[in-house]
Amino acid sequence: MSLEKLTARERALLIATQAGLPCVVDPFCTVAAHLGWRENEVIDTFSALMARGVVRRLGIAVNHYALGYRANAMCVWDVADAAVDAVGSWLAATGAVSHCYRRPRHLPHWRFNLFAMLHGRTQDEVEAQRARLIEACHQRFPQALTAHDALYSTRILKKAAFACAQQRSRNTAPRSPKCFAFPLSLLNSSNRHPFGSAVACRDRS
Repeated sequence: MSLEKLTARERALLIATQAGLPCVVDPFCTVAAHLGWRENEVIDTFSALMARGVVRRLGIAVNHYALGYRANAMCVWDVADAAVDAVGSWLAATGAVSHCYRRPRHLPHWRFNLFAMLHGRTQDEVEAQRARLIEACHQRFPQALTAHDALYSTRILKKAAFACAQQRSRNTAPRSPKCFAFPLSLLNSSNRHPFGSAVACRDRS
């Protein structure tokens, strides 16, 4: 959805919170004070944006590296197309993965169509998790999984939330320093498959 299709109030709210909600007891109240609104107006505007699919969810962005989870693997699976919806929904519901996506294959170079992110303190810990999931998948969905691999991250690149527009610092609601923020996941993509209870994140395809 383009910003032109947003109302002036919706645009103001998204710009004010695109860097994250303030990490305080009453973040909506703080944002409302910044915008000169009432708290219920912030909540109602977010609710309307979520109902239309402009904002997918509000969630906590945790720095898992700071918590000691330094082994991070994108597990890629080649799943039969007829079973990928069921496998993806099951995988997301296990609670073991933080991100779960369906993606198109790019044959003959790339055969995998299901991605799932695993985290652990060590690579051995991640591999043990992956082995358990693979075994469980074979038992639950016989012959659905034909190949798999794990791609481990080697360095941290800059992470940034989606930006609605360039704004001066005075346009952004205040944030508490050195705390977790609550970034907005914006702009639904037709390529992203909504896997049940998977933890959502912004589509980067």
